[in-house]
Formats: sequence, C-alpha cells, structure tokens
Amino acid sequence: MDIIKILFWLSLFIIFYSYLGYGIVLFIIIKIKRLFGHSKTANQDTDYEPEVTLFVSAYNEKDYVDDKIANSKSLHYNHNKVKHIWVTDGSNDGTPDILNQHDGVTVYHEDARNGKIAAMNRGMKFVETPIVIFSDANTNLGKESIKEIVKLFSDSKVGCVSGEKRIYAKETDSAAGAGEGMYWKYESQLKKWDAELYSVVGAAGELFAIRTDLWQEVEKDTLLDDFVISLRVAMKGFTIQYNPDAYAIESASANVREELKRKIRISAGGIQSIVRLSPLLNIFKYGTLTFQYISHRVLRWTLTPLLLSVIIPLNIIISLREGLFTLNIYSLLLLGQVLFYAAALLGWFLEYRQIRLKVLFIPYYFFIMNLCVYLGFGRYLKGNQSVNWERAKRG
Repeated sequence: MDIIKILFWLSLFIIFYSYLGYGIVLFIIIKIKRLFGHSKTANQDTDYEPEVTLFVSAYNEKDYVDDKIANSKSLHYNHNKVKHIWVTDGSNDGTPDILNQHDGVTVYHEDARNGKIAAMNRGMKFVETPIVIFSDANTNLGKESIKEIVKLFSDSKVGCVSGEKRIYAKETDSAAGAGEGMYWKYESQLKKWDAELYSVVGAAGELFAIRTDLWQEVEKDTLLDDFVISLRVAMKGFTIQYNPDAYAIESASANVREELKRKIRISAGGIQSIVRLSPLLNIFKYGTLTFQYISHRVLRWTLTPLLLSVIIPLNIIISLREGLFTLNIYSLLLLGQVLFYAAALLGWFLEYRQIRLKVLFIPYYFFIMNLCVYLGFGRYLKGNQSVNWERAKRG
C-alpha cells in the first residue's frame, strides 16, 4: 500500500474514531466492566444536604432576571441552605437594580466591565458554602437540580459535578437549533459513559458545581471558564461526575449567524484550553483521564477538522488512480463525501430561506461545527477574541 493510501485510511480512522469510534469503545469497555462487576459509579447519599451557593455572573440580563430568580427559589432543596450570589460587572441596563428588589439575593456589582472570568474571580471570594453551583442567567434549572448535583458530592472523590444542557425543542427550530439539540443528546450519552469509566471531560457552563475549596483563580483572558475550571479540579486527583437529572434548559441560537458566533468563540477557547492544559496530555501522569481528554476533546478541536479537509484531495487522487467511474471502495467513499457536503450546503442554503428539512440537520450542523473550528483557530492565532460576554441571540 502506498503512502497516499496509508494517509487516507489513517485519516479516515481518526475522523471516525473522534465522532463515533470513541463512543463505541466506551460502550464496549463499560459493558465489559459491568459484566465483571467493576463498573465505576460515584457513591450517592440522598440524605447528604450541605449548604450551597447558586452563583450567577451576569451582564445586562434584565430580561431574564425575574424569571431566573423565581426559578432558583422554586428548586426543591432546603431554602435555608441555599445562598444566592449574583456578580453583575459592567451591567448598565438596570440588572443590579432589579436584582436588589429580590429578598435573599446578594449582588456584587462593579461599573467596570472586565469580563466573566474577572467577575467569577471576584465573586468567589464571597462564597462561604462548601459547594458552589454555577449557572447562567438565561437558563432555567430543573426542579431537582440541586438535589441531584449535591448527592454526588457525598463521594469524597468527586470534586466537580456537571449538569446537562438541554435545548427547548420546537417544530419551528432552525437547522442550527435542531442540530444542536441532537448533538447535545449524543454528548449526554458520551458523558454518562465517561463518568462511568472514570471522569467526565469538562463541565457544561450552563450548570456545574465544584467543591469551593478546590477553586483556583482563572486567567482573566480564559474563554472557556467551565472547561478549564472543571478539568483543573480533575487534575488535582478528583473526578468530574455527570447527572443528566440536574439540567439547565435554554433556547437554541436564533439563526445561523448567532450559532456561528457562539461556536467560533468555543473553538477559539478550545485551542486556548488545550495549550493552557498541556500537562493533561501526559498519559503517564493522568492515565485514563488523558485517554478520555484526547479522545473526546483534543482530537475534535485540533487534528480531526484538519483531516476532514485533507481526506478529500487524498480520496480524489486515489480514485483517479483506481478509476473514478469504476465501482470500488474509494470511488464510493468519494461519492459519499460529495453527497454529505452537498447535503450540508443545501441545508445552509435552505436555512436562509426559512425552508427546513430535518434530514439535512445532521450534515449541516456537522459542517458548521467544523467550519467554526477553522475560524476559531484563526481568531485564536490573531489574539483578538474578547473575554467580555458575547451572548448569542436565542430563538
């Protein structure tokens, strides 16, 4: 086999492994561990009920404040053991004033707008409870979310608990929204298996919690605060667990442009995080956590998107050699790639004309995600990504 074919099959294997193969490997490992009674799950004590702090960093969230506070105070947990802290740095739309009208809510406001991380670093100095739960202002939490998060902390090995991000499902959802919803359902299953194997690889910023004494200040230019905070907890020898019964729900991005804006920021943050968490690439030190980290995150944010563009010319070269119009594995794979990207582009074209075909949602969203990795990498190299809130408009 020549070098071009070797590169082609290696690229195809890495791409498949990144998106589907890792999930298959996880499934097999978990089944084997269950078969031999070695399945790892965190201990859960439903009577464990420590004090917690609901912590929200907010910038100009006046449209969401009342609803968020009502939701927070309706959660099924001993209300005397829940503290509510909001940090509203830079807000000039009346958000702090609205918050101050609510009893039991402590507001720390500064006029200067220094970004979410600066607000979190400042606000965490006022947290006195053993567990702090981070949530976004524009999300609502499931009624049992605090209980479901806290019971996992009854295991002393657990340092962080991630809730589930859910997307409101609507018949009129954009392709971006529907694709995002399907993506998060798949991600949820991977997280369940990750947690059962050893640890989840990063938490969802919409809802996650850590032991307060494990907090360490985050660099002010950090783009993915949830990812960095949670993995640094894991690097200290604790696990990140996942409970889908604790969930935050929000609307999907309103349109393609808003989804692109959000995904590009995440992709730029992903590259930044990999650089910042480079010690975690040492499998001899972190073992299973490194295996999960590379398989679930690093490949998707670095090598795999690059190979997606490389595999097309490789496939064309080989198909021309083997006979482009003859029936062989290479011509079939090339045809499959052409049809897949044609479906993605058709989905994009129809989206702008408010015509939505569900069969196109997956190729469309897959294309958008990987396009954003390229754009995010470029933004990271230019160093022009602001740390200030850039909330995408929601549908």
